[in-house]
Amino acid sequence: MKPINVGLLGLGTVGGGTLTVLRRNQEEIARRAGREIRVTHAAVRNVERAHAKYAAEGLSITDDAELIVNHPDIDIVVELIGGISPAKELVLTAIANGKHVVTANKALIAKYGNEIFARAQQQGVMVAFEAAVGGGIPIIKAIREGLAANRIEWLAGIINGTCNFILSKMREEGRPFEEVLKEAQARGYAEADPTFDIEGIDAAHKITILSAIAFGVPMQFDAAHIEGIAQLQAADIRYAEELGYRVKLLGITKRHPHGIELRVHPTLIPARRLIANVEGVMNAVLVKGDAVGATLYYGAGAGAEPTASAVVADLVDVTRLHTADPNHRVPHLAFQPDRLVDLKVLPMAEVESAYYLRMRALDRPGVLADVARILADLDISIEAVIQKEPAEGADQTDVVMLTHRVQERAIDQAIARIEALPSIEGRVVRLRVEALNG
Repeated sequence: MKPINVGLLGLGTVGGGTLTVLRRNQEEIARRAGREIRVTHAAVRNVERAHAKYAAEGLSITDDAELIVNHPDIDIVVELIGGISPAKELVLTAIANGKHVVTANKALIAKYGNEIFARAQQQGVMVAFEAAVGGGIPIIKAIREGLAANRIEWLAGIINGTCNFILSKMREEGRPFEEVLKEAQARGYAEADPTFDIEGIDAAHKITILSAIAFGVPMQFDAAHIEGIAQLQAADIRYAEELGYRVKLLGITKRHPHGIELRVHPTLIPARRLIANVEGVMNAVLVKGDAVGATLYYGAGAGAEPTASAVVADLVDVTRLHTADPNHRVPHLAFQPDRLVDLKVLPMAEVESAYYLRMRALDRPGVLADVARILADLDISIEAVIQKEPAEGADQTDVVMLTHRVQERAIDQAIARIEALPSIEGRVVRLRVEALNG
């Protein structure tokens, strides 16, 4: 059978890993796909450097990406450029030319997936994006196909390895955020400009994609609530540990009758949960279905070959279905396109969670009573309290409280009133708590 010809847009870490995996496992992949998958063309910024590295691969290398997406002999375009432009324009051109697309670009899918999938449906081609979330973890296939019998109730994921590495180091070694970030950059786990990672944007792209697949809703990235880890202090990670919790940056999405939650923020998780013990740069996603219960997916969330594993798996899927009736393919967002539901994303004021509160209080009688009265007035019950002895010669100390579950609007009101007390100095630190007990 005629080989499938693939054109790569981008030949960096993941592109190189894709070539390596395809070549090393060529026979096995062909047996699975039913025909040979052959990378024939690649578009790169630095042609000379790519020639020096990949001359023996039999590749036609160019710096003209338009040549790839318009080439008549290329069946599948693999987009590994990242970012929005020119990736979006190139992907849409490839689709218009009747080519299937495989991409690892979570920002592109989260922001423009609705448009891209609609164009692909019109043209009868596939857009595969397993590598966009979780690196080598086949989480999209698991939700879209493996859990197809289930009504998905919620997902929670550690889906940014940079942040997980930083939080793991802060917990293990008690070091401040800025210091651990520098180590992450030195090790290559964080970019020179780490904003997308540490501010939660990367995780928000990924949870937006998972939410759409889990619930059959359009991509709604602009409605996501996003908080990063840059303001986290080692003291809060230490206090969480004393209370039996670990702090992780989670992407969370939950289904409700009147809408969905879509949020990214640092979260306290009970230390006994498996997901709370995912350390370093590893990723994990916990999915709760009504039939199967809670299922956990764990693995490398980045890296050349783990991500290439997902890219090549998509290539195999597309190759198998290359000539299939488009109506018999697995839908991009798991549900048939005309059966998507437009559930709104709930504002954070309507989200219900338990809370960790830390405040700097004067060490004198009645302070705890004043705080407890404010919480009681708003029907917020307290689960646990830690009050530290003040340092020698100091008249202030840390007070830490865990609350039971309550709507966020109530905790917002409570924090405003607590900060107004004359016995409380500065801002109240607020972190959300999720049991994740299935």
